[in-house]
Amino acid sequence: MAKEKVAPKNDKGFEESLWDSANRLRGSVESSEYKHVVLSLIFLKFVSDKFEERRAELIAEGKEKYTDMVEFYTMKNVFYLLETSRWSHIQQHAKQGDIAIKIDSALTAVEKSNPSLKGALPDNYFSRLGLDGSKLSALIDAINNIDTVEDKEEDVVGRVYEYFLGKFAASEGKLGGEFYTPKCVVNLIAEMIEPYKGKIYDPCCGSGGMFVQSLKFVQSHHGNTKDISVYGQEFTSATYKLAKMNLAVRGLSANLGELPADTFFKDQHPDLKADYIMANPPFNMKEWRAADELVHDSRWNGYETPPTGNANYAWILHMVSKLSKHGVAGFVLANGSMSTNTTGEGTIRKKLVENDLVDCMIALPGQLFYTTQIPVCLWFLTKNKKADSERGYRKREGETLFIDARKIGSMISRTQKELDSDDITAIAKTYHAWRGESKDGVYEDKAGYCKSATLADMRKHDYVLTPGRYVGAADIEDDGIPFETKMNEMSQALYGQMEESAKLDEVIRKNLNLLGFGE
Repeated sequence: MAKEKVAPKNDKGFEESLWDSANRLRGSVESSEYKHVVLSLIFLKFVSDKFEERRAELIAEGKEKYTDMVEFYTMKNVFYLLETSRWSHIQQHAKQGDIAIKIDSALTAVEKSNPSLKGALPDNYFSRLGLDGSKLSALIDAINNIDTVEDKEEDVVGRVYEYFLGKFAASEGKLGGEFYTPKCVVNLIAEMIEPYKGKIYDPCCGSGGMFVQSLKFVQSHHGNTKDISVYGQEFTSATYKLAKMNLAVRGLSANLGELPADTFFKDQHPDLKADYIMANPPFNMKEWRAADELVHDSRWNGYETPPTGNANYAWILHMVSKLSKHGVAGFVLANGSMSTNTTGEGTIRKKLVENDLVDCMIALPGQLFYTTQIPVCLWFLTKNKKADSERGYRKREGETLFIDARKIGSMISRTQKELDSDDITAIAKTYHAWRGESKDGVYEDKAGYCKSATLADMRKHDYVLTPGRYVGAADIEDDGIPFETKMNEMSQALYGQMEESAKLDEVIRKNLNLLGFGE
């Protein structure tokens, strides 16, 4: 059953004050632009704070003559900043009429001085916006009060990014979903596939949330973040820039391609074989190709060409083509993907099952996403179901795990549901136990929740992968009260309500007669 509980109040004071500061821009700039304005300034403040921190270190070590040598910053994963790019310079000129030009100049100089930021930062953005100077100055003052490097454990900048992206997704509807996946869904995918070591790929990476969570997963499990390498691609230019900034402030280097581009028509990682794929592709995308385009693309080898009317299976086959021989993919899709037979999709799904690629299917609860009420599910595909002693996996060839998680989760607002850490742990443990990982106990089927199905079971269901088809109905717990006792109590209560209803009817009749509206 869904838990009804009040969401814990996080201390988000400074994020909220930043949002309020951004709101003061209303009238000067659309709310959809807040994220670019604020996050660009936050980025500048953060890289400046890191630069100044490193500069102070060098001086303290008696290395003053090296304070203007780029190498002494990059060796510590710190961006070198020219004087005009530093936050102190921006703050000093915040009240001047040309502050927008100075911000643009600062961002351009940061990008030129640091090749890893190529294509990441807005180009003459602030000048083009024509922002009210006093409002921009007030926002700079608000950001100036944030010490982005004080707390080494607390990801201050990351919190701001997540907060703003989430706020934007909530306020901007469908558009916001282009670059924001609910944190709990990203967490669940990461906990399921456990990206400890190897290449991680997201073919539609948005603002980079999947990569950030992979990083956090490795850190929380005391792994080495240097053991993962990140590859991604993003179509929208503004979102591509957000992703590069989002990863840069976390010190996570990533190959997002040379430029923003369509994953289907300009695959920037053609030879990549990823160990982990995490994605929330834009599902149910129509007319993603013309009838004569990509018909014989190598990514569909062995399968029918995905139909033009829906890109869901194009995303699936693209990801399958990118998996290494031991690779695993976890991604979000609309529920329709589990059962559709439209124009060859059913045939593709049949082959995926027969090729033994489907490891686990999860039906998610509704209301998790800000941007759509379309019910969604998680697919987990793998290239290898053989026993793996190194990872502790059992042989599970010809088997697929189905989990029905639709009744799990807590309402955190009137319209929004969330999976908390206990929910995520419970679902991930079910999967890991089924894979044979002894640390997570012994797997057992549970009616209404999970079922380990065979290839024969899936054939019997015509390759429909909806968990509800397999897990059955949950057993109803016997509370020990005899049926006759329950029926007697319910009957007495009903008779009492009927008597009360009759009395109320009589009162209403009398009042109507008094008013001259009797029968």
